[in-house]
Amino acid sequence: MTSWQVVRLAAGVFILVSLALGIPSSPIFVSEWWLAFTAFVGTNLAQSALTRWCMMETILRKMGIQPGC
Repeated sequence: MTSWQVVRLAAGVFILVSLALGIPSSPIFVSEWWLAFTAFVGTNLAQSALTRWCMMETILRKMGIQPGC
């Protein structure tokens, strides 16, 4: 997998997990504050689309994950 694929996979997993933990009707509900994490991930996705820079992708590349095309 390339770095941009890992970033998108991680973002999707983070959003789904935080929704499951933050929606009161979920069987694994913990707190509605988990929805703030969902907003954080969404904001970072929008920021990376506008600035063409993503902190997680930079970290993954330093760890040896190959950049995408």
